[in-house]
Amino acid sequence: MKVTLNRVLCVMATAMSLISHAGGAAEAAMSKPEETAVSALRQTGKAFSAVAKSATPAVVFIRVEQVIDADGGGELFNDPFGFYGNDMLRRFFGVPQQGQPPRRFRREGAGSGFIVSKDGFILTNSHVVGDASRIIVKLHDGREFEAKKVGSDEKSEVAVIKIDADDLPTVSLGDSADLEVGEWVIAVGNPFGLAETVTAGIVSALGRSNIGIADYENFIQTDAAINPGNSGGPLLNINGEVIGINTAIYSQSGGYMGVGFAIPINMAASIKEQLIDHGKVTRGYLGVYLQELTTELASSMNLKDVRGILVSDVIEGAAAEHAGVKQGDIILKLDGRDVLDVNAFRNAVSSRPPNTTVELRILRDGKELTIKAVTRAQDGDDEASTPNISTELLGISISDVTSDMAERFGFNPNEGVVVEDVDPAGRGARAGLRQGALITGVNLERTRNEEDFRKALADAKASGRLVLRVRIGRYHQYLAIPLN
Repeated sequence: MKVTLNRVLCVMATAMSLISHAGGAAEAAMSKPEETAVSALRQTGKAFSAVAKSATPAVVFIRVEQVIDADGGGELFNDPFGFYGNDMLRRFFGVPQQGQPPRRFRREGAGSGFIVSKDGFILTNSHVVGDASRIIVKLHDGREFEAKKVGSDEKSEVAVIKIDADDLPTVSLGDSADLEVGEWVIAVGNPFGLAETVTAGIVSALGRSNIGIADYENFIQTDAAINPGNSGGPLLNINGEVIGINTAIYSQSGGYMGVGFAIPINMAASIKEQLIDHGKVTRGYLGVYLQELTTELASSMNLKDVRGILVSDVIEGAAAEHAGVKQGDIILKLDGRDVLDVNAFRNAVSSRPPNTTVELRILRDGKELTIKAVTRAQDGDDEASTPNISTELLGISISDVTSDMAERFGFNPNEGVVVEDVDPAGRGARAGLRQGALITGVNLERTRNEEDFRKALADAKASGRLVLRVRIGRYHQYLAIPLN
């Protein structure tokens, strides 16, 4: 019995030992994924540190000064901090009495920039340097230089300044065309004057436009923390290459709210070269007015696909007219690349210097054709969206163009029909159609007078589709109007 009991106890002890060993092995096995995850995080942190160490020496602190009048008579340049304004100056310094000269004060602002050449060329934002009377640049090693403004392009928010120095640290420029949403990015700058601040985030979106920051917008959106003072600093990829210039934030508080915008470095680099070589930017120009091709327009024009952008007007004598582009054409491709929207097309054309041949893939009357056009120097007009009005109509009264109308509005007889009255409760009023607009076409056919219009409208009702070409001011807009 004792032998049996001893054997049982021995077996139990062995079993407990095996179970304990197995449990320890399992515990050890479970820790390996955790250790792997921690190790990966360490490596990510080390990668961020490596980028910061590599780029920070080339990031500069920019301090600007400008002398202004206390009565607000002088033009104030954009202040990255946004602390000052005419009202505040009046509150603190008063308004000069009549006959007294205005009191003058020195105003300061600050921002960031980054060195792109060993001999001292620095990229920043145009609103950082503005109309500053003095620009001081402080380097990573503590040295300070007075800089001169090489050139500034307010339409894109890019500026170049220069300091007199040699063998400076620089950052490499990457390729912003390779960026994808979700990639890691790192912002470096001087928010609120706190030099060499590094923040990390991801690319939240690409091709942001219609924000109201600049005329030419194609911004990278990021959630890397950007604050006042970061303007002009670099946005870096994980390889330490600059892929954008930090420019603005969306904020209701004045500080970071998770939405920042950076100029793609590909756009900035081409502008930089022109500013260095010529001190200004000359953009390519075709001379077309454009609008987005909506689902309603595509359906009304019997198009199977909603792709490309619609040419709503061609400026007389411009490059596009010379090349054979016509009103009503749909631009599908530019130099072999799909045209996605009006803003992207404008940016692509303007980035090409004058006298550059571009290839347009056009859809006209259901057939695709290729047109080659030579860009010209922009002289004030621009590829742009025509005035934005609604796409619903009817509830209007029309008349032929009279001699009085022709003189008053610059119309020509037999050019179209004039909208004389709009029912406030009708679709036309809700659409934004107003008195004085000229309807020059119905369903892509020219409408010369009231008889043409009424006949075309009857045909449109029978077909179930209606597209109007409407002239407001100098330019045209296409309207697709649902008839059911």
